[in-house]
Amino acid sequence: MKNEDIVFNNLADVPELTISIKGLTNDGFFQKKNYSAIFGIDGGQDISPEISWNNAPAGTKSFVVTMYDPDAPTESGFWHWSIKDIPATVTTLFENAGDIKSDVLPDKAIAMPMDARMNRYVGAAPARGDEPHPYHIVVTALDVDVLDVSPDSTPAFMNFNMIGHELARGSKIVYAQL
Repeated sequence: MKNEDIVFNNLADVPELTISIKGLTNDGFFQKKNYSAIFGIDGGQDISPEISWNNAPAGTKSFVVTMYDPDAPTESGFWHWSIKDIPATVTTLFENAGDIKSDVLPDKAIAMPMDARMNRYVGAAPARGDEPHPYHIVVTALDVDVLDVSPDSTPAFMNFNMIGHELARGSKIVYAQL
């Protein structure tokens, strides 16, 4: 069984958000600009894609967006992006919202540290020659305005603290390969 089939097996069963991601290739891969310059990928620019969602249930007070590669060459995969406290009135993260120096991240939203401990989007960086890696982009609707975790929390710890607050979730898999 591939990792893309088992990533969410242990999560609460909640209604599904509909997610769309702009700017992918026709076969569902990231564009080169979405790959990681920080991790040395030629042509990479660490530009996060535009992500939109809808169908949030009544009672939604905030959203969390994450991006995770379960096939990274570690025992635990790799979190590339993590944003919490996105206001319930927001239904789109525009392109490059993952760059905290840009003015694209919605007010009140907090870019959390990803696995390289940077508070930003770090693009896809699969090992050269690997099969395509499935990058899980997940949007979760929560029943709290502010998820009560320290701003230096890991994405895994943040996800653990969402238990009991999840109202809906949607995910899309986007692929990357070198």
